[in-house]
Parts: sequence; C-alpha cells; structure tokens
Amino acid sequence: MRRPQLDIQLKTPEQIELMRGAGLVVAAALDAMRDAVAPGVSTADLDAIAEKVIRDAGAVPSFKGYHGFPASICASVNAQVVHGIPAAGQVLQEGDLLSLDCGAILHGWHGDSAITVGVGETDPALLKMAEVAEDAMWAGIAAAARGAANGRGRLTDISFNVEKAVRKAGRYGIVDGYGGHGIGTEMHQDPHVLNHGKPGKGPRLVPGLCLAIEPMITMGSPRTVELDDGWTVVTRDGSRAAHVEHTMALLDDGVWVTTARDGGRARLGELVTARQPLVDSVAE
Repeated sequence: MRRPQLDIQLKTPEQIELMRGAGLVVAAALDAMRDAVAPGVSTADLDAIAEKVIRDAGAVPSFKGYHGFPASICASVNAQVVHGIPAAGQVLQEGDLLSLDCGAILHGWHGDSAITVGVGETDPALLKMAEVAEDAMWAGIAAAARGAANGRGRLTDISFNVEKAVRKAGRYGIVDGYGGHGIGTEMHQDPHVLNHGKPGKGPRLVPGLCLAIEPMITMGSPRTVELDDGWTVVTRDGSRAAHVEHTMALLDDGVWVTTARDGGRARLGELVTARQPLVDSVAE
C-alpha cells in the first residue's frame, strides 16, 4: 500500500518480518567489520569482509552498482562524512575516526545501517561525538515510536528530537541536506528525514512506516562539499565527522529496529514491538 502525495510505501507486519531478515544480515556485516578495524587495515579489506558476510547469508549488497557505486559499503574516514569509496590505498591509521555504512537485500527487502568507530587509540572527544550521534539517533527512533502510539506523531518529530539531543550534548555541526529516508523494496524511498527542524510537520507516523534514521554531525561547521569522484562528501572546514544509522519499522504495538540485533530493546524498552523476541535466536 502506498500513501498519496509523497510516494510512501507502508508495509504489512509480514513484510516487516522480511525486512528484519535483511537487517540482521547488515548487523552481522557491521559486526564483522567492527572486529576487523585496526591500524594497517584498508577500507577495501573491510569492503571484502562485508561482501562475504552478505553473500554467504544469501543476500545481495544494496550499495554495489547503485547508481554506479563500485563497492558494497561506504567507508568514510575522518573529514569524510558519508559515501566514501573503499580503496586498497586507504589504509587506516591509529586515531582515525571511521564511519561504515552497509546495506543488504534479502528476498527483495532492504536493510541499511551505519556505525562510527575509532581506530586504535582515538581522541576521546571524537568518540564522544560518535556517541552523541548514536544517542540522537535513538532519540529520533523513540520519538517515532511514541508518536505512532499516541496517534499524533508527525515525521519532523523525529528531526526535532535528533536535533534536540545533539544540541543538548554540545557544539556540534548538524550536516544539512543529508538525512534519513524511507526504505523497503528500494533502499531509498519517500520520505526524506532531516536531522533538524520543527516538530509536528510532514506525514503522520503510522504503523507500516519504515525509515532509516541517520544523524551526521561534525566537530565544526555543518557545511559539506562533494568530491570529484561524485560520491564522497567531506566537511568544508576539514573537521571530523560521525555518521550512524538504523532501519526502524512502526507496528501496531511498537517499533522494531530491524538492523539492531536486539530489535532496539536495550535502548527503547517497552516501546519495542512484541514481535521482537526477548532473546534473539539469530545464529552468530
């Protein structure tokens, strides 16, 4: 079913179950890459790890070939915000800050998630920024769950709560223009979800709505520029950036974070749908 105006695809609970499968493949790929991150490892090495995990699960990388993108992940280092292209010559160094963005398609449905991690001994201020981005993401997801439950939620309630969490945490730049998105049978669908804005605007938050929520913040200016490769987005002032993301689905009885191994329960508690078991039986 699709809602008018914006082409928003609402999913059935059964379709969301299928999205959960794709989400767990993405979670496994991100876990494998996180374990492999170390000085001397190249971003191409991490790309190969993710692709193997995805294909061994019977899934297909969402990113590879998407509008010509040449890899299975985006690997964005330091001042690179998003869409960094993995390369054998991009070797991680002690103290780097690395964002890993990964997507997978399983049975025609997408999962999309990102983490930001330090490489070796990393400046605590940079790790704090990554933590702020993650907390803001969860604040946005929680706002979506509450808004759907009370029947009054609107899309920009997510944006407002992401921004509020970042502003409360310190002086960070919230990257403008880039944000989250609808997701389902395509990786990018309506609606676009900004990481800042006033609440109470946009489409209603209703069961069946599936979104990727992805804050991107910087240690300096929020302004960015795209490099000549046509993909890599970097901070204009050279400050370091963090990017995190989860795919979430709204159901009649709560939210399901389909790319989180525990479905979001540790961060969201009773806001999580009963469809997410208390103990996940996914094979390691």
